[in-house]
Amino acid sequence: MHPRVNELHNIMPIDNIPSVLRYGILSNNRASKLHHQSIAMDEIQDRRDKIRIPGGSKLHHYANLYFDARNPMMYKRKENASDLCILRVSADVLKIDGTVIADRNASSDYVRFLSPDALEQLDFDMIFAADWRHSDEIAYYKHRSIKCAEVLIPDYIDVHYIVGAFAVNDKIASTLRKAGFMLQIDVNPYLFSVSDG
Repeated sequence: MHPRVNELHNIMPIDNIPSVLRYGILSNNRASKLHHQSIAMDEIQDRRDKIRIPGGSKLHHYANLYFDARNPMMYKRKENASDLCILRVSADVLKIDGTVIADRNASSDYVRFLSPDALEQLDFDMIFAADWRHSDEIAYYKHRSIKCAEVLIPDYIDVHYIVGAFAVNDKIASTLRKAGFMLQIDVNPYLFSVSDG
């Protein structure tokens, strides 16, 4: 395991927590068969729907995780932080058969899909950077995409891989508890892009 990969993250609407506790973290394809809340952008989902992973299935057949939830996706949803949590997922999912890593946003034109054995090929300095803004527009778009590097697990992630969660504040941590989440919850506004930390 790469020394910088201690856990993985999933940005999840709190309304979905009862379903997650029952079914796990689902691929887009599986989630579409259940009533659920989505934070995804339609235009991105349309793009992802057309992508097939070399030697694997279509992208929407994979449950996706981020290496770092403090990323452009979270930034776009920071006004909704009170409706969200970040699920902390064991890095052991990297050992699940068929798991693939994307070295940047999986819908990017320049993405490489790699085996989990190739983690050292990812640019973790860029993935874990606090800020992805650059004065150079090309560098900005490249870094923004790399910040959203993903781990893709076929079909679903079993609930036993979930090891905890982050909430934006104590009130939301309490809401998460009321939704039935009994694992450790840490308050971390920085990850939700509402604090510079």
